[in-house]
Amino acid sequence: AFLYVFDRLTGEPIWPIVERPVPKGDVPGEWYSPTQPMPTKPPAYDRQGFSSDDLVDFTPELKREAEAAIARYRIGPMFTPPVVSKAEGPIATLTLGAQGAATNWPGGSYDPETGILYVASESSLRPLGLVPPPPGASDLPYHQGTVLTGARRAGGAGSATAGGAGAPGTGDLTVQGLPLVKPPYSRISAIDLTRGKIRWQVPHGATPDLVRNHPALKALDIPPTGRPRNNVGTLATKTLVIAGEGNFGPTPSGTRGAMLRAYDKAPVGQ
Repeated sequence: AFLYVFDRLTGEPIWPIVERPVPKGDVPGEWYSPTQPMPTKPPAYDRQGFSSDDLVDFTPELKREAEAAIARYRIGPMFTPPVVSKAEGPIATLTLGAQGAATNWPGGSYDPETGILYVASESSLRPLGLVPPPPGASDLPYHQGTVLTGARRAGGAGSATAGGAGAPGTGDLTVQGLPLVKPPYSRISAIDLTRGKIRWQVPHGATPDLVRNHPALKALDIPPTGRPRNNVGTLATKTLVIAGEGNFGPTPSGTRGAMLRAYDKAPVGQ
């Protein structure tokens, strides 16, 4: 969720990119850079790293359950490294925008007349755990990949256990079926590249049924959340920003489907 802006002729950064200290890991045999390059402008357009402030907090009870669910995981700011996964903990490092990156390949769209970039992003939480590879599969002591948990094969991020806040590799980190991360789950940001500032942001996509119809949330007025796992591209016209929804969900007619949404470029609105 960083936007790096360079001079197209020289390759020089438009705004300074500085080396900042980052957490070091403790995996045996690994070397960790003490710093990472980070742009000073524009600010990050989605959440990075992971902290207790990012946990679902529709109600105090859900927040407490979420805190208990991550007790055996490592959390921290961006660039907190993966851990060697242990059943007793830490099971994995939890982070936002890692494997399921905030924007990834769909990219954004740019209006050369106004100098504004429109980009969609999602707040996707992933467990990053290192485990020994299957016998004969690699000469590396650890890898982050397909692991075997009993008779079940789980791909993606590995961990030493299928319990805790989610099964390894699924990214299904939930509390009572709700995402472990609080909304918005996805958004569209308008970023002013003449000033290096975010002009506006809006949740993208309909609030999912699992949130709208959840028994624990019946008495609450839930504002639009955007849709989880909704990493899409955008299209800018003279007056609109257009983006589809990346998966199926509720539509205004009540049927299951995906909407093509148009947003007014000037104010925040639809």
